[in-house]
Amino acid sequence: MEPDNDAPSGTGAWAPGKVAELLGVSPVTLRSWSARYGIGPPAGAGRHRRYSDADVRRLQHMQRLVARGMPVREAAEAAFGRAPARLEVPASRRARELADAAEELRYASVAGLLDETLGTLGPAAAWTDVLAPVLNGLGDRWQRGDVCFASEWALASEISLAFERFSRRFPAAVPGRPVLLACCPAERHSLPVEALRATLAEAAVPVTYLGQLVPAETVADLAARLDPVLVVLWSMAPATADDLLAARLRAAGCEVGAAGPGWAHLADRGFRWVNDLASAVELALEHAGA
Repeated sequence: MEPDNDAPSGTGAWAPGKVAELLGVSPVTLRSWSARYGIGPPAGAGRHRRYSDADVRRLQHMQRLVARGMPVREAAEAAFGRAPARLEVPASRRARELADAAEELRYASVAGLLDETLGTLGPAAAWTDVLAPVLNGLGDRWQRGDVCFASEWALASEISLAFERFSRRFPAAVPGRPVLLACCPAERHSLPVEALRATLAEAAVPVTYLGQLVPAETVADLAARLDPVLVVLWSMAPATADDLLAARLRAAGCEVGAAGPGWAHLADRGFRWVNDLASAVELALEHAGA
């Protein structure tokens, strides 16, 4: 559940005091921004002034731009769509901001940072340069005995939702035989294949993503019915790599790509093996363009 200091009193109806608390500024500063830059509800609304969810997201974006060195007026214009943000943000800074927000369980801030990063960099660069490094950093902390489960869970959940939001920007039904993306039936770590799905959607490649923990029978049945140009089976660890399913799909006439480190020990079984996002995208494009 999202903590109180990052949640509105009612959906789409943020009281000014709550917004000021969330942003860490005084109500006077918030009123000043509203008067100077035309941000938020009109002053004439009086006691019943309320900020929308979109207002709050834009104000958070404005704060990030100011923190990165942009003057307040320019940041307000950029955040509220009145001028482009002429500010290059290094991937390392985006990663640091995201890690800090996840550590403090600031869900709304995490979501805003993710949407901004995906929208600015695209899903492939966002995953490779920002998201995966932050997740790997949390994994390293686990290895050192630093219990950070809540931060990792919050971040992973929000990344999945952000990929879904990003993918919905593009047509769901693209003509042509799809690339079918599936986690191996026992695989629970799905974010890399979700990044692949978003990247292919952006590239206008017909793609169907089945999600995680889908039984082998269901994967095989859907592959037979959808007639994909390629089935990509994702596995994070050797214990989840299902070579029997891969062989079954190939015997049924499907082109099969094995994706992820879980397949490393099975790479000599005759399946095309890819172990990074760029290679997986290249494999999918090869088949989609055939």
